[in-house]
Amino acid sequence: DISPLLKDPVAFRTLIDLLEDHVRASFPKIDFIVGLDSRGFLIGPPLAQRLGIGFVPVRKKGKLPGATESISYSLEYGKAELEIQRDAVEPGQKVVVVDDLLATGGTMRAACELLKRLKAEILECLVVIELKSLKGSEKLNSVPFYSLLQYD
Repeated sequence: DISPLLKDPVAFRTLIDLLEDHVRASFPKIDFIVGLDSRGFLIGPPLAQRLGIGFVPVRKKGKLPGATESISYSLEYGKAELEIQRDAVEPGQKVVVVDDLLATGGTMRAACELLKRLKAEILECLVVIELKSLKGSEKLNSVPFYSLLQYD
């Protein structure tokens, strides 16, 4: 739960500082931060703004205007669908995918599949918290992965 971070402006600023430092040190050239619905929308835009780049949302089905690319995927409690606008990224553009938490990895994997369909270059998947015992990073099919905090 990242709610305490969001309520504390110093803690939230520190979080964005840490993520910015990591991305700047790891990737000298990046085009977009891609945020996952919905908590990736809280972290991604301030991070993108700090980096001087754009933000691209990946949303639940039916929420984006225009032509979209969609994917269905399994959750531990059922099925879900994600969408990205077809013109959100150009082939070869470099992106970092951001969310608050990686649990089983299904949502992050689905988002990566959408980005691969658009021929984006996924530099990394980045989360605040990783639940390591659920082994979600193993589902990312060798996409580089980074988490600030890990819990077993």
